[in-house]
Amino acid sequence: MKIRNILKGAVFGVFAISGAAHAADVTLNALFMAQAAYSEDDIRNMTADFKAANPGVDVNVELVPYEALHDKIVLSQSANGYDVVLYDVIWPAEFAQYKLLEDVTDRIDDKTRKAVLSGAWTTVEYNGKYYGMPWIADTKFLFYNKDMLKKAGFDHPPATWEELESQAKVIKDKGIVDYPLVWSWSQSEAAICDYTTILSGMGGKFLDADGKPAFNTGGGLKALQYMVGTINDGVTNPNSREYAEEDVRRVFSSGQAAFALNWGYMYNLANDPAESQVAGTVGIVPAPGEAGVSTASAVNGSMGLGIPSKSTHKEEAWKYIQFLTSQKVQNKYAKLSLPVWEASYSNPDVIKGQEPFVNAAKTSFAVMAPRPTMASYQEASAVLQEALQNAMLGTTTPKEALDDAANNIADLQ
Repeated sequence: MKIRNILKGAVFGVFAISGAAHAADVTLNALFMAQAAYSEDDIRNMTADFKAANPGVDVNVELVPYEALHDKIVLSQSANGYDVVLYDVIWPAEFAQYKLLEDVTDRIDDKTRKAVLSGAWTTVEYNGKYYGMPWIADTKFLFYNKDMLKKAGFDHPPATWEELESQAKVIKDKGIVDYPLVWSWSQSEAAICDYTTILSGMGGKFLDADGKPAFNTGGGLKALQYMVGTINDGVTNPNSREYAEEDVRRVFSSGQAAFALNWGYMYNLANDPAESQVAGTVGIVPAPGEAGVSTASAVNGSMGLGIPSKSTHKEEAWKYIQFLTSQKVQNKYAKLSLPVWEASYSNPDVIKGQEPFVNAAKTSFAVMAPRPTMASYQEASAVLQEALQNAMLGTTTPKEALDDAANNIADLQ
């Protein structure tokens, strides 16, 4: 949904923000995501530390599902709702076009630019300007159940998409688990992220050199054919077509899958006995590549923190963002979301106890594929989500579904 359409139907008045206000010189309203990456407890604890160090500033924290995040940010502009917002890597083009986020390019010094992972800056950059600070560096990894692989006779996780399906077939045939593969393929952005991961490993592109849709050919077509094929072959849990990331974590952590594609936050949770029935048996590697094409696959699923342009507390908001994104704070909370700072990846306190996660991230972060950078991305994504769903439900072929989507997306540009 484009911003102008959202604002057209917005109610111009006081926008309600959850959380009680406290006596303070300044009260910030901050919007976060209530799933994946940092937990709610992490965010609230970070915020408590910030408030303790800045007694004149209070912060109201609101957490919403990812699916509500975009529209919350847009709607709030009609009534000056937030001072700090978490936003996805796919939104800067749209937000910059409609001037919804503050340009903070001049607030970021050279030392910071050089110290943050180079790929992380793509999260907050558009047309050479920065609209916030990178905060969540993330991509989708392949998780696997070590015991199930061992029972099936495998001594290593799959390195290619073809090998993933062949191992899954053996695991199913041996009766180890009914559906070895589980994915987040509901009609949502989650499915686009999985599709992008596979597309990238198969050499596909969303757009050609002229900016026209190209995902309906080559690696993009092969990616959807692969997804549909794993459903038809009975190795993918058919409920994947309704699942989001937390559903994937639940199924995998209950021992109902041998493999899962998910964000990095799942590694430590799936290995936590309080959260998982398969703790201690969970492995993590970069998503597979394809022989002769790539050694690994990855989607850029990173997120940044920005200041809405209508905030009346921009200085305090920037101070809060600097605190949350600081290397010290990120290193302290590096179990569910890894830092954006390059030096953190040689810090023993960050690495200890999660070496496989960090090692996988080093490879995956270097090959993260972007989703299209376009102001109409939300509309284009909705078109592609429907196409993926139709193909997976068998109401159309992958080729027909992607051709229709490509034609419709071309009209949006």
